Amino acid sequence: MFTIEHDFDATVITLIDEAEPNTRPLNEDIVIQSFDDRVILEQMHPDGEKVMKVVFTIHQLTELRLALNLPEGNYRIERQE
Repeated sequence: MFTIEHDFDATVITLIDEAEPNTRPLNEDIVIQSFDDRVILEQMHPDGEKVMKVVFTIHQLTELRLALNLPEGNYRIERQE
């Protein structure tokens, strides 16, 4: 399950972990904030005391998207400006 909210300066997507009862422990929700120049992923640390963050530039996010569909190897994606 997920939710999508449009704020003034960002789109916020929350991924909510779901599982059949008693099949596995649930993971904390993942919050994705998409801005014009970056995307931030946040998830509460399992100990519940701090939020872990990962910040992607738009270029890094593009490389990640492409990498998911490529075989093993080294690649450089040329920027088109």
